[in-house]
Amino acid sequence: MKNSKLIISGPVECDEADQATEMQAEREVRSFEFSAQHHGMRLDRALVEMVPEFSRSYLQQLMEIGAVCIGDQVVKKASHKVRAFECGCIELRPTPQSQAFKAESIKLDMVYLDEHLLVINKPAGLVVHPAPGNWSGTLMNGLLGFDAHAFDLPRAGIVHRLDKDTSGLMVVARTRSVMDALVHAIAAREVKRQYLALAQGRWSSEATREINLPIGRDPGNRLRMAVVNLSTQSGKLARTDVDLVANGTSGCLVKCTLHTGRTHQIRVHMSAIGHPLVADLVYGGALAAGMDRQALHAFRLAFAHPVTGKSLVFESALPSDFTQALSQWGLQYNTAHI
Repeated sequence: MKNSKLIISGPVECDEADQATEMQAEREVRSFEFSAQHHGMRLDRALVEMVPEFSRSYLQQLMEIGAVCIGDQVVKKASHKVRAFECGCIELRPTPQSQAFKAESIKLDMVYLDEHLLVINKPAGLVVHPAPGNWSGTLMNGLLGFDAHAFDLPRAGIVHRLDKDTSGLMVVARTRSVMDALVHAIAAREVKRQYLALAQGRWSSEATREINLPIGRDPGNRLRMAVVNLSTQSGKLARTDVDLVANGTSGCLVKCTLHTGRTHQIRVHMSAIGHPLVADLVYGGALAAGMDRQALHAFRLAFAHPVTGKSLVFESALPSDFTQALSQWGLQYNTAHI
């Protein structure tokens, strides 16, 4: 049998007919027969020996999509125990995961661009990294489509992330040295990130509040984060400074400054102090003021350019759904005060 190699991505645009032809060209069916030494072995481990040029992870993906047969039965469980001298076949073809690192033509709102880095204004709804349920159409795919050199960088140069439904500013590296410098600067708290959040409930405490509450996985729901007790649960220290910008009877507009970068940090902290973000259904918020996504916008980003040393400060205006929500609740603010 001939050796095969899957073609994974490339900065190419094609229509649906071209994609179908490409997918067909990337498929190959291989037959196999397990030997006595494979008897009792997990299917995924046995297949690694049968087609050693492919990773175990990729072969597990093929099982999950029904591309592996033993006899006339489709086998999807990687833990299936094989028997000596069983025959089967595997269809080598692209999986959603294997095509995640694929260049796509996605319009990016760039507010700054040079040979070293770029700053984008991410819209709500755009996923940053490919993941289950979103293997394409992500910011990473768009970056790969914008610059072929992004294939040489981990995560296409992405050094921090925003949740899918959070809008606003992100910095992306265009070289490995700049990527390393930005990662170090973020870890050293030298990159200033500020957000505007529309929260439920009238603000009744002091105008400026420092929230120091550790965050870890919610033990009752692994898909959520939660404030945890570090003496009994795993987690990390987290600090968010919150400043009141505008107050109303139904809710308030606040500025949140991150000092750490924990997953869902602002959403968890605001919920913990009794002010969940509007439309943040995961952390106790409710649909209100016409918002159908968590009301969080990364409006200011400031850092020193890793190469030139120049101080860079970027600001992003609130998107229309956010401004309409503020208007509906009668909240007004002065940009000069934030």
